[in-house]
Amino acid sequence: MENAVREKAKGLLTSGEVKVVIGWGWNRNGTRTTPVFITRPEDAGRLVWNPLCVNNLSVYLTRKFKDIQALGRPAIVAKGCDIKNIAVLVSEAQVKREDVYIIGVTCDGVVYRQELWKGELTPNIMPTKCHNCDVRNPHIADCVIGDRSGFVPPEAPAGMVFDRIKALDAKESAQRWEFWIKEFSRCVKCYACRQVCSLCYCERCITEKNMPQWIETSAHPRGNLSWNLTRAMHLAGRCTFCGECERACPVNIPLNLVNQKLITVVKDAFDYRSGYDASAHPPMIVFSPEDKENFIK
Repeated sequence: MENAVREKAKGLLTSGEVKVVIGWGWNRNGTRTTPVFITRPEDAGRLVWNPLCVNNLSVYLTRKFKDIQALGRPAIVAKGCDIKNIAVLVSEAQVKREDVYIIGVTCDGVVYRQELWKGELTPNIMPTKCHNCDVRNPHIADCVIGDRSGFVPPEAPAGMVFDRIKALDAKESAQRWEFWIKEFSRCVKCYACRQVCSLCYCERCITEKNMPQWIETSAHPRGNLSWNLTRAMHLAGRCTFCGECERACPVNIPLNLVNQKLITVVKDAFDYRSGYDASAHPPMIVFSPEDKENFIK
């Protein structure tokens, strides 16, 4: 598959059909993958494909990366979970489908390689999203590389996202409040969660507006709670559970618990899951008289 990705990228660049290919390549030490931007056919050999290709590269298609768009029509190497984000961007008119060439890759799951502060590596961890993935075979793509995946992941270990959500739901509201106040107290307002998210594409974030100031910028309980809950609500009905925000968080706030809970609420209330149909608009920006109202309290 890796060679096929390289050949496809080389062909697209040689023909001039695209001007840049966004994909993954090795870092300088050859221990992790990192986003790479290929503009010359002879550099296509830098592209790699393996279980360490975790980054959701769709973030480079949004408006805050105008330098990438200025290069010309892009091609992007994308897993099914990445393509879900592209579908949301198309449905929200941030990307025109015909303006990006999607090189879909079949995927048997990625792994997180966690590095301790002493430089030691822990065992690779398959994230929850891979255990529950239903887009191993890209559902929206201009070409698909790889044989159809029939991969069945091992049973998810106990204590992952869905188990933790059930445990939280079983607690009293005061206990849930205490849990989240404790978790959000670690936030340092670095905004890594925002920067890594392709669906946080506002040219001016609400955190940067100070007339009036909607969210306090200092890292203290009130501002932290306001920021994290505001961002979560802005993603309601839009988040595809790619998991990049939690992976990028330097203080390990369990953001997937918030996002996945909202995904579940939206699914129950509107029978909608984001990222599967580029022509369908998220339920929070459209109205239907048939919408349920039993979730309003």
